[in-house]
Amino acid sequence: QVQLVESGGGLVQAGGSLGLSCGASGSMFIINAMGWYRQAPGKQRELVAQITSGGSTNYADSVKGRFTISRDNNFKNTVHLQMNSLKPEDTAVYYCNAAMTIMVMPPTLEDYWGQGTQVTVSS
Repeated sequence: QVQLVESGGGLVQAGGSLGLSCGASGSMFIINAMGWYRQAPGKQRELVAQITSGGSTNYADSVKGRFTISRDNNFKNTVHLQMNSLKPEDTAVYYCNAAMTIMVMPPTLEDYWGQGTQVTVSS
């Protein structure tokens, strides 16, 4: 059973910073990529940032230069999202996502999601 556990988020004023973390637990999986998506009220869920097992990163244009995704140096199944220069339009529920290969026969590709954490940026 794979679980994603998120932490961080909260309320911050515009221009401030917040950090999010997400850890994957379980067994018999290989993480292909981990990332963060967000969904604001009335909007579709969108990719914010992603990091692959090879270390490649991908960011939404709206967060480039402000957000940084990284892997934990000590816990390889954990990723962090550092969010700087936050704007009111960054307000959303942020969801951790992991694209995994589940090591069963035959191996299967699965997407897992965290429960979501609220980020609110006040103007």
